[in-house]
Amino acid sequence: MLQLRKSEVVNRLNHLEFLRMQRGEGKQPNLRRAVGCAPTMDGLPTTARASERMTSDRLERSTDDCAVFPRAPQSALSFTSFCFAWMFAMLLAVPVEAQFGDSRDKVGVTAVASTQEVAPGGDLPIAITFTIAPKWHIWTTETAVLPEGMVAFDGAIFTALALPEIDGQPANAPGTEMHLKFVKWPAVHGATADLGEGEQTYGVYEGTFTVYVPMTIAAGATEGTRTLTLIASFQTCTDRNCMAPAEVELTIPITIKRGASSGTLPTEFANFDANVFGAIRGGTAASDVIQFDVFGFDFTIDPNGSGFFLLLLVAALGGALLNFTPCVLPVIPLKIMGLAKSAGNHRGRMLYLSAVMSAGIVGFWMALGLTITSISGFSSTNQLFQYPLFTIGVGAIIGVMAIGMTGFFTIPLPQFLQSVEAKHDSVLGSFLFGIMTAVLSTPCTAPLMGAAAAWAVLQPTDTVLMVFASIGIGMAMPYIILSAFPKLVSRMPRAGAASELIKQSMGLLLLAAAAFFLGSGAASWLVEPPDAPAKWYWWCVAAPGVAAGAWIFIRTMQITRAPLRRIGWGILGAIIVAISVTIGVTQSSHGPVRWILYTPARMDAALAAGDVVVMDFTAEWCLNCKALESTVLYSTAVAELLNSEGVTPIKVDITGNNELGNEALRKAKRATIPLLVIYAPNGTEVFKSDAYTPQQVIDAIAAAKQVVK
Repeated sequence: MLQLRKSEVVNRLNHLEFLRMQRGEGKQPNLRRAVGCAPTMDGLPTTARASERMTSDRLERSTDDCAVFPRAPQSALSFTSFCFAWMFAMLLAVPVEAQFGDSRDKVGVTAVASTQEVAPGGDLPIAITFTIAPKWHIWTTETAVLPEGMVAFDGAIFTALALPEIDGQPANAPGTEMHLKFVKWPAVHGATADLGEGEQTYGVYEGTFTVYVPMTIAAGATEGTRTLTLIASFQTCTDRNCMAPAEVELTIPITIKRGASSGTLPTEFANFDANVFGAIRGGTAASDVIQFDVFGFDFTIDPNGSGFFLLLLVAALGGALLNFTPCVLPVIPLKIMGLAKSAGNHRGRMLYLSAVMSAGIVGFWMALGLTITSISGFSSTNQLFQYPLFTIGVGAIIGVMAIGMTGFFTIPLPQFLQSVEAKHDSVLGSFLFGIMTAVLSTPCTAPLMGAAAAWAVLQPTDTVLMVFASIGIGMAMPYIILSAFPKLVSRMPRAGAASELIKQSMGLLLLAAAAFFLGSGAASWLVEPPDAPAKWYWWCVAAPGVAAGAWIFIRTMQITRAPLRRIGWGILGAIIVAISVTIGVTQSSHGPVRWILYTPARMDAALAAGDVVVMDFTAEWCLNCKALESTVLYSTAVAELLNSEGVTPIKVDITGNNELGNEALRKAKRATIPLLVIYAPNGTEVFKSDAYTPQQVIDAIAAAKQVVK
């Protein structure tokens, strides 16, 4: 029979007693470092180096080995005395392998941030990598879902990540927040062992794995260096013995700096899913039922199972409606002219070019979806227009094309712009025109599309791509239909003075669109949130419109003598002039509502005063927002109600990179604007919609007033 030294028997007895204490009422023994001894057992070190962060209890050391084990309470000692003979016999039959050492001897834990600099209001994932020695494992987290056939060890020291505590409360670094409940742990492995309850398979983690801790930076965080601290706790075991549980304190230095960008994620973050930040700021699970509200017609869709295909259909319908928003309408006549030109040639060619254009539209939307899933902090379809250089660049391209279309004077166009012109009926031109049409649509949100897109950005990459592809397919569908039925556009003039007049007029209206993008881009560049952006540029938008209307009236009188045509086209020109002047007057003013520009403090103050809060999410580049403001919020009845006592109208203008405004939009669980949210005095959300009527707003305010604070 195998002979054991006394010290080895004592070590084994105490190790089994340690495991028994772990199983007793879920209490975990406290340890401290044993100092001054480093004995060996068959050449192996047995000193336990428990973490300095562990709380301490009284310890005992074997007189031979200095092996560390917790001193058992009186009840434990009586239990040991009663079972000593049985335990001794069992120990004699077990190979000598156990050592009650430090778990950190077999597990390495490291932490690294995705970037050293992050902007206020930004996102920052942290990678925590566990490297476990071969043949060793650590227990799972307490909330881990175990596969069928696996069990959790009753006395397991569960693996956990925690924040340091101050006065018993978890403490984040100033201006930061780690979201530990959103950490996704690796797949559970099975370890088969007999720990006193018969041979069973226990759930464990093993090998090397990385988990990601998502962290958000407050929009109002002050600039400067922060030291982030996390505590990883675990216990290392084999199928025969366990080491003392340990804690590792991980520190990660970062710098909060305005204007900092996330850049390319390091290799440690290859498997990180950035959609988690949308779930954090959206405050909702990805599988929640989606609520739609369109001009009072509300319904819900459960995206799970077959409901997902209905969601794709709704997203496609929203994409089709994008063609009727103010963002896209100016370019539709250009494509119709191109289709009319093709209609006289070959139907197959016409259908082919429309399919190519559709590919450009769908391709852009899928690329946008991929961007949202790949770039931390990018989570909405219209976020591109919060970057002034992008908006100004779009305006410049449209402006050059518009000047070339008018034909009043010639500007040499780059080759890629020449191909996009309506008169160039080419494959490349159709594809680029499709991309341009999709780009122009992004500042607007069609009914049905906003809720679908907001849900999609919280999902895995494949789901995001399917939803965004559906939006693109829906947007492209009208052009396919027009190509399939050429007679719908065959009556459009293809040559002559009338055709030239239409092209010139469309060029002038497109120039108005260019002025809009250039002006809103300049306004977002110059504004300092939460201040309101300048509105002077709207007169620059109105001027080309006035010119277009006047040109239609003048040229109609010159090219036709038919009274009905003169009257009809003359009235059309006058209407365009009147609309353009009206736009200049109304949009350059701040309207009849006495808006308060959003900050969290102003929002809290309004609620504290017992007011109903009406939050209007808007931007200078959002034409849908302008349309809803003019027709609904600035209508006499609604405007008077918004200015009345007990109601605080708050405008959240995200024209520029308004970090506080973007945060409020995420808290409203939406990714696009326009959006109107009405809160009762106690902060309860009463109404939320991106397409609403005056009566809906009036009714919602009345309902909010009835909510007891």
